[in-house]
Amino acid sequence: NHSAHISRETRTWLAAQPPGRFEFTFTPKHGSWLNLIEGFFSKFARSVLRHIRVASKHELKQRIMAGIEDLNRHPVIHTWSYKLAEAA
Repeated sequence: NHSAHISRETRTWLAAQPPGRFEFTFTPKHGSWLNLIEGFFSKFARSVLRHIRVASKHELKQRIMAGIEDLNRHPVIHTWSYKLAEAA
């Protein structure tokens, strides 16, 4: 969450883009998007990659892509539920 979404460079770049091109959702400072990514990879490793044996890097890539395709068939949308008023 650093300053990537509020830096002068970012705001300048966004101002030069077509209106409505991007929609931003600011995540709470206490809940990093990185936590979601780490959780995804942890679950993926436990459910798809644990205890597998592969003969080649190509086979590993095929298994990973098949796992991602399976996950994409049933997407789960994450909705932030943190309420600022409840933080105090």
